[in-house]
This record gives sequence, structure tokens and C-alpha cells, in this order.
Amino acid sequence: MNATRRAAFAVPIAALAAMAAAIAQDAAITGTVTYRERMALPPGAVLEVDLLDISRADAAAERIAAMRIEATAQPPIPFTLTFDASRIDERKTYAVAARLLVGGRVLFRNDVAHPVLTRGAGTHAEILLRRVATPAGQAALIGPNWIAEDIGGRGVVDRLRTEITFGAEGRAFGSGGCNRFTGGYTLEGERLHFGPMASTNMACTPAAMDQEARFHAALAEIRGYRIENALLHLLDERGDALVRLARAD
Repeated sequence: MNATRRAAFAVPIAALAAMAAAIAQDAAITGTVTYRERMALPPGAVLEVDLLDISRADAAAERIAAMRIEATAQPPIPFTLTFDASRIDERKTYAVAARLLVGGRVLFRNDVAHPVLTRGAGTHAEILLRRVATPAGQAALIGPNWIAEDIGGRGVVDRLRTEITFGAEGRAFGSGGCNRFTGGYTLEGERLHFGPMASTNMACTPAAMDQEARFHAALAEIRGYRIENALLHLLDERGDALVRLARAD
């Protein structure tokens, strides 16, 4: 077979292979998400749905696919979760999980597994969510003004006021000691994560700028928190306190 004829055959074969791959990957799970409480979702509510491999009882579930949409409609909220069908093993067990968030805080989540795809389960799930109770720690965290007493084990300059307040809608604001800042945060249980912070851009003394830089660098590493004796400890991934703050009177 000459080169011209080989090229002619190669094109349709490649096209068929691409089509087969696309078909194999073009799979979806549909369903609805609802809850029993008689309350309307506030503006900015977000629905997250995950497809999970829950086969191993001795290990955390593996996320196969995820979706995140703004929940503009009131429940029941329809969803379509696409996934790569080539990642599905008929010998394994899969389930979908859903949660509704407002301002980064989880308000509702499912507490019952919803199997899909294998072992007789289909591709449709009707998910009932339960209201997530606000832990006492979260209630104590949100609202007060917290003033830094230590940043990274180096203390703080007494005359500088580095502070932060956690708003109820997932926004934090305060001062690094020189510039005002604001940005989003995500709170789930004792897990805490800050998003990018926007701030003013004033020039201050070297000491103020250094303290502010240390504070913002620490916020970027925060993954949790702990409140003890009116002191807020912001923790890194290992659970070490990077920032210690006192509740303002």
C-alpha cells in the first residue's frame, strides 16, 4: 500500500477513534436536590455535587467527578453531573454526594449514601439534604473583632493593630496593621481556608509593612482554627498555630 492510500485510511480511522473516545467519556448522572425545611435559599447559594468511589471502607472516598453551580432555583434543584465513563469499574461501588453552601459555609448536605452506576444502581439520584447545625466554635468565630497577639511565633508590634472579622456571609475583613483588606473564606466544621485578599495600597513604616506581610502570608497557609479561652488560633495543615488572636472587648 502506497503512502497516499495509507494516509487516506488513517484519516477515517483516527476520526472513528476520536468519536469512540468522546462517546466513552460523554456520560452523565442526573437528579434533583431538595430539603424539607420551609426556607428560601438566599442569593449567592451554590450547589456542589460529587461522584465518589466508595468501594473501600478503610479509605477516604475517591472523587471521580464534581460540579458546582449557582443555585438560582428553589428546591428541588435539578443537576447534571458529567463524568469520564472510562474511569468506572463495574466491580466497584459509586455514590453521589451533594451540599448547598452560602458564603462558603455548608448549610445543607446529604447524610445518606445515594448509589449510582454499578451493582444495579442507575444514573439518576434524588438527593434529600439535611440542615447542618452550626457548631459552637463557628458561632463564636463569626462576628467578633479578633486582634493579633502573635504571628508566626514572632509576636506583634504593640502599637500596630492587626485585626480580622469574620462576616456571616463568608467574607472576612480587617487591617493588616497598615492597609485595610477584605476577602472570602470557606468554613466547614473546624476547617478554614481563605481566598485571595484585596487591600488598600498605602505605604507605612517598615515595621508595619513587615507585620502586615507576615499576617497575609500566614492567612494563605491557614487550613483550620481552634478557639480556647477567648483566644483564636489559626492553624496550618499540620495543626500548628500560625496566628494567635484575642477577641476584642
